[in-house]
Amino acid sequence: MMNRVVLIGRLTKEPELYYTKQGVAYARICVAVNRGFRNSLGEQQVDFINCVVWRRSAENVTEYCTKGSLVGITGRIHTNNYDDEKGKKIYRTEVVIESITFLERRRESASQ
Repeated sequence: MMNRVVLIGRLTKEPELYYTKQGVAYARICVAVNRGFRNSLGEQQVDFINCVVWRRSAENVTEYCTKGSLVGITGRIHTNNYDDEKGKKIYRTEVVIESITFLERRRESASQ
């Protein structure tokens, strides 16, 4: 059996960095990945993939990536569920990132 994901895409928003109660860093990102075809109107089709990255890689993503950054990701699909504050069962499917590569240089700030 194999659970392997490879993605190349752009971040749709700024990475969100969190820490567990034990102090372990993790970041949540969403990556827009173009599909290999266009619809009947000629529009590019895009998938928006939720991802989570852990430990030092999470801190690096938060430090070096911004909305629009191009990244390469390898990881695995992970599903889980939990009950929200109202007792409703919430299901989540995301990619757990095992390796992330920054595919373009960090953009220079406008003040420099």
